[in-house]
This record gives sequence, structure tokens and C-alpha cells, in this order.
Amino acid sequence: MHLHVTHITRYRFEEPLSRVTQSHRLTPASFDGQTVQTWLIEAEGATRGACFRDGAGDEIQTLAFKGPVSSIDVIVTGEVITTDTSGVLRGHAETANPLTYLRETPLTLPDENIRKLAEAALDAVPESDLLARAHALATAVAKAITYAPGETEAHTTGAEALKQGKGVCQDHAHVLISAARLFDLPARYVSGYLFAGEEDGPVEASHGWAEIFVAGLGWVGFDAANACCPDDRYIRLGSGLEASDAAPIRGIVGGQSCEGLEVSVMIRPAKPMQQGQQQ
Repeated sequence: MHLHVTHITRYRFEEPLSRVTQSHRLTPASFDGQTVQTWLIEAEGATRGACFRDGAGDEIQTLAFKGPVSSIDVIVTGEVITTDTSGVLRGHAETANPLTYLRETPLTLPDENIRKLAEAALDAVPESDLLARAHALATAVAKAITYAPGETEAHTTGAEALKQGKGVCQDHAHVLISAARLFDLPARYVSGYLFAGEEDGPVEASHGWAEIFVAGLGWVGFDAANACCPDDRYIRLGSGLEASDAAPIRGIVGGQSCEGLEVSVMIRPAKPMQQGQQQ
């Protein structure tokens, strides 16, 4: 698919801040199944600092805003061509050892319920069939948590979401990551975009899912919220140990102020080039 992305993040501060520094994980990488055609990040008033690619293969850009800062608008536009690789991540340049992703984090700490879910899911699956075990865990999580927006918050842990049986994509991913790590399957959180369809025009489509490392195959994506592996409707943006670690924008501020935040993400098919525009 040839997809167009518009991702707008607006911050408003009741009291002006003396400074704001942000770390952006807002630039997708090109790899097998995902080719970035154009990508532009605009943030008026920002001074661009260090830019580097971390061990997970994600581009990190730092931006600084000098005070007084009353508002910040970060506007991302771009086009990406995607193909279906059945969720398998190939050709993605990264140097981090997959075993790094066995480490527990606050949002992925397992409890007895997660352990029981994982044990039941893997009971009849051979230990040697790692891909089948990953699929079994994803299926179990998809059945255990009903997709229900507004039932959880950003700081809700996977264990809390599983206990109440309701949540959003972040919660599905955190439970799956926790369950996988319990059985020595490295797992991580992925942030990105999902094109949901054209029936009602562009759709808000910020999304998150999990990747599990399968020896001999590599990283494989699992979207338990939609009971599938990522396909050509998905754009992969960045990854981390949990959702907060993979956030597209993270920041620190100078001063104290009540913050208003608005995020809009719209995905639509890119318009085909006119004949006169072709090279």
C-alpha cells in the first residue's frame, strides 16, 4: 500500500515554561516491507540538537524550545509504501542483543494471572516450536482482553488490564510481552500507525503492538488487539521495552504548568502522481 500520514501533536501550557527539551522517535525506518518515500517533521521555534540511531535501529532527534514556551506544535507528514511480510521484520538495521528484551519493566511485570494465562496457552505447544508458542500466547491474550477504549490509562499495567479483562492496544501488547518473557521469549513494544479503511474517510490511527523474537526467524509482530500479525496496513515507527519507552515524543520541561495535550493521527491512501509529475 502507498499510505499518507499526518500526525499532529499540540501542547498548551497554562503558565509559560522557561524551556522544553524533547526526544523524538518520529521517523520510521525503511526495511523489507516498508519504504519511506517522504517524511517531514516541523516544530516552529525549535532548535534541533543531536540526531542518532539507537541500538534498536530507531532514529532519535532532540529538539529544544527556549522560553517563554506557551505552546508547541509538532507536525509530521509523510508517505510510506508497505507490503505484507506476515509480521516478520527483515532488513531492519539494529545492534541490540534480543536478550535485552527479556528484562521486566513496571508496565509489563507479570503476576499470577498472566502466568496462568501463559501456561494454559502453551500447555500443548512443543517447547521447540517457538513460532507456534508466540502465536498461542497472542491468541490467548486476544481472547482474554476485550478491546474497550476508555477503560484503562497510560500508566495501567498489563496485570491490571488482564484482571479487568478490558483495555486498548497498549494493554494487549503489555500482557503479551509479559507472558512471552516469562517463557524466555524476548519481546518488545512497537509504536506505529494502522490504516483502518476508507469507508468513513481518514481514520485516527495511532497504534501499538508487540514483537516477539523467534530464534532462526527474527522479530515477528503480533497485534493481539486485532488478533493478527501486522501486514501492509501497518507503519512501524519505533520500539522499546514498554509503551513509555517507545513513545514517539518524550520530554522534560523547565518550570511547572498544567499541560493540555491534543494528538491527531490520520492515515489515508496517498494520491497517485499525475502523469506530468512522473519522472
